This record gives sequence, structure tokens and C-alpha cells, in this order.
Amino acid sequence: MTAADMFRSRLGLRWPLVQAPMAGVQGAALAIAASRAGALGSLPSAQFALPALREEAGALAAALRADRLPWALNFFAHRAPAVDAAREARWRAALAPFHAEAGIDVAAVPAGAGRMPFDAAAAEVVEALRPPVVSFHFGLPEPALLGRVKALGCLVMSSATTVDEARWLAARGCDAIIAQGLEAGGHRGHFLDDDLTRQAGTFALLPQVVRAVALPVLAAGGIADAAGVRAAMALGAAGVQVGSAFLLCPQATTTELHRTALRSPRAAHTALTNLITGRPARGIVNRLMRELGPMSDAPPAFPLATAAIAPLRAWAEARGADDFSPLWCGQHPPRFDGVPAGEVVQALGAGFDG
Repeated sequence: MTAADMFRSRLGLRWPLVQAPMAGVQGAALAIAASRAGALGSLPSAQFALPALREEAGALAAALRADRLPWALNFFAHRAPAVDAAREARWRAALAPFHAEAGIDVAAVPAGAGRMPFDAAAAEVVEALRPPVVSFHFGLPEPALLGRVKALGCLVMSSATTVDEARWLAARGCDAIIAQGLEAGGHRGHFLDDDLTRQAGTFALLPQVVRAVALPVLAAGGIADAAGVRAAMALGAAGVQVGSAFLLCPQATTTELHRTALRSPRAAHTALTNLITGRPARGIVNRLMRELGPMSDAPPAFPLATAAIAPLRAWAEARGADDFSPLWCGQHPPRFDGVPAGEVVQALGAGFDG
């Protein structure tokens, strides 16, 4: 039995295809549609406050349990940083011209906020719902929290952007590794080293990780059609994780401004930027990225940069502009415009069938 067959059979999947969790552009509806079509639907749980997480994850579980279909909850495993007053002041100084243009009193904007890491409260939600899969980004939570997840029998996955990270995850209890190439949209999953020169493309990283760990390895980044799926499987992947291909699905909550950018020639030009959240993430180039970066030493640590950006984003979006919006997208823009998620799954699934 191949690694792909083992991964698929353990979860009861039609295809070893994971719909990538995409914070800010989806809720349970996209994950439900993906799972019902034969993939593993994933909910980006880090975007929710605890009451909303209970509601959204509960809806996902209720929709799929009756048909005994698999689903995943995804969490961030970063270490929450303390607010650094000097760094926060430097960041706000860099943004001062934009705040002045928008008429925003930045002194009234509190520091902090942003995505929360996996913690004891999130573990309680996992224990209540018992998802078949729990996946992590930015490493793994502390051993005690991970142990609570493992004790439930959940399959644990996490992203690796280097061979060293894959080995680290394998040594600490991961059941499957997501090899995230540099092409992938959204946040880089790196956690051992911030040096972006160590980051590789999917089809360079994938075979190295396959050779390095005795676990199923899923390919992620730049895979947007059946041909990409076939290429990943030919290099030893046990499956693939795909995100950007779903951004224009009706079940996604992608904003109209974001959808317009994805449909335009601009989508061909993406870049890694730390300006939105304080951590490198790939998105379509916008005004903020052109004028300040896209990479800068000004933003505070992830996810603290979002506090001073949020009012600028709201101001611009109210005027129909995406100047400060996170236009996350991989290097292969979505081809499926307005296509339901189930049909996207089927189109990608053809890559596994021949």
C-alpha cells in the first residue's frame, strides 16, 4: 500500500486532498463542501474568538458527522509576543503618513490584538468535538497541549518549510507533514529559522522531505490543477494541500475587493510581505507593499502589526480600495472563477486518478 493509499484510507477520503485552511477568507461552509466532495475540509480556527470558534467548529462537526466524513481544525502554534513599545513606535512612525491621509488618530488605536496561538481553551474545544484531524501552522504547541490532542486519537499534521523543520515535527509526534513550498499563498509556516533564503519551492522541497522522514508528506504551494497534483504525486507526495484554487468559490468568504484583484492581471504579481501581520505571507502586491516594502524591519512581531493596519484597511475598503488589505494568493492564481468548491475538488481529484 502506498503512502497516499494509507493516508486516504485512514481518513476515509476519496482523494488524499486537503482543502487548505485560509484565515480571513472562509468559514465552515467551504470546509463542509470540500469534505462532502471527497477531500479533507479544514477550518482556520485561529481567526475566531473562542465563542465563535465553538459555533463554527460545531457547525462543521454537525454537518459532517452524520455522513461520517472527515474534517480538520487548524490552529496557529506561534508564541504570543509581548508588546515592545519601541518597536511599536517605530511601526507607527512608518505608517504615520498613511494615518494622516486617512485622518486616523493612531494614538487612539490600542496595540496588541491579532491571531491567538493554540492554548488550553482551544484544546477544550478540540476535546469536545474530537475532530478526525488537527493541523498546526508555525510548528507545534507545547508538549502538554499536543498530548491532549494526541490522546483523542486525532491525526496531527503541521507545516514544514525546510527539511530541518520536517525532521523536528516528525520527532515530536506529527502523523503527517505538509511540505509548504515558497509558492504558497498566505503565511509562511516556518518556525525554526526566519532566514527566507532557506525557503525552497514546492517541487524542490517535497522530495527532500519525503526522503528525510518516514511519514506521509503532503505537498502544498503552487498546486492549482490536476497537472500539479500529478507532478506532486510523481515526486513521492502522499497527498496535496490546495488553498488558492478555492478563493473564488461561492462558499469562500473572500471579499469583493479581493475577488476583483484575483481576477485581474495583478494576481500574476505576488510577493512575500511582513507588513500586514509582522510575519512573511504571500499576497498580491498592493499600495502598502509598493510604498513600504514589501519586507521591512519596521513591523512588530507577529501578529502585533495588525493593530495599526486595521483602521487603515477599514478606511480604504470603505472607499473601494485594497491599499492595505491582505490579498493572500499563491503564485498560481485561481483558475476556477465562481465554481463551487465540490467541483474544484473533483477537478483536482482527476490528478490522482490518472
